[in-house]
Amino acid sequence: MKARNRIFSRIGWLLALSAVLIPARLAFAQEDNRVPTAFMGAFFLIFCIFFLVMYVYHALALQTIATKTNTENPWFAWIPILNIILMLNIAKKPIWWIVLFLIPLANIVIYVILWMGIAEARNKPNWWGILTIVPVANLIVPGYLAWSD
Repeated sequence: MKARNRIFSRIGWLLALSAVLIPARLAFAQEDNRVPTAFMGAFFLIFCIFFLVMYVYHALALQTIATKTNTENPWFAWIPILNIILMLNIAKKPIWWIVLFLIPLANIVIYVILWMGIAEARNKPNWWGILTIVPVANLIVPGYLAWSD
């Protein structure tokens, strides 16, 4: 009787183990998911490079604007939260406006007003700040305000 129970017990374990391993083996047997994974990895790499280039461009432009307007600590342009404080200092806006950047739709309006103030600090028309809501122009505005005469 004990031998018979051992046989059924071993058969039960083998059935349970096969029920777990066979679907797992079938799931890992699919090798056609390599191409989409490679494309996603390449896309992510290109996105990271593009983001890094845009970050460096924006930081250089903001640092140049701060230097030309004689604002203290132009190196704040390279640090994520401090660059907003630097922009507030350049535009001569109160520091508590940083709280307004946390309000979802108000931050867009405050961002435009801030760039309008930065344009005025560089002796440019303030409508250059309004261009920051235009998709491609928002890439041009910081460079224009930084490196134009």
